[in-house]
Amino acid sequence: MKYMTIVFFTLSIISGSFAQQSKSEEVFEMRVYFAAPGKLNSLIKRFQDHTTALFEKQGIVNVGYWVPINNTENKLIYILKYPNLQAKTDMWKAFLADPEWNAVRAASEANGKLIDKIESTTLTAASFFPYIGETEKNRGVFELRIYDPEVGKLGDLCKRFEDHTVALFNKHGMENVAYWIAKDADGKDAKLIYILGHKSEEAGKASFDTFRTDEAWIKARTASEANGRLATSVSSTYMKALPFSKTN
Repeated sequence: MKYMTIVFFTLSIISGSFAQQSKSEEVFEMRVYFAAPGKLNSLIKRFQDHTTALFEKQGIVNVGYWVPINNTENKLIYILKYPNLQAKTDMWKAFLADPEWNAVRAASEANGKLIDKIESTTLTAASFFPYIGETEKNRGVFELRIYDPEVGKLGDLCKRFEDHTVALFNKHGMENVAYWIAKDADGKDAKLIYILGHKSEEAGKASFDTFRTDEAWIKARTASEANGRLATSVSSTYMKALPFSKTN
């Protein structure tokens, strides 16, 4: 009995270590599609009726699908998850070669292409906010925020989020949905990308107004930028989740 207990305990440690390692190897991808004029609804329908299921067929996880509220560029924004970087390459290769996908694509583009341009960014979950998947919450809108850090300041920026910003967002009624580190073309850490949940766009902007005047935030920002600012630019996009999105 003692021997079996030791073996079980050892296997538990090995199993837990393997699961943790597998989790750390997960990669995400943010893909932004710029639909051809008048083709956004057709593109969304193709995803809803076919593409998401065909992704799952290859083992690709559909994280979320959104369109900007002010969608002047006909964008579809979505995020996928893969077990690791090599799997990402292999799964996409298999997806693009799938006869079912090629038949769907050909039928949907019988009257012209649906996409003018595609942007792809490889992501990893931020260490200070591990990705936990779906939640039961129903948000009104989402906000995608992208931070371009000063050279050598991404670590300091992430630490400020870990020690102060995440909690202060929550304090001011904003839901922290997910945080990722974006990779550049060479695979190096490049940007901080995250998504917040708000009841509405107006509520989100009001929350940021109170956040920016919070003495705790002002103190944290001042201390963290004693040797210079941490980010060169910040972009914000308010989005609505599509009906078939698992994150809504």
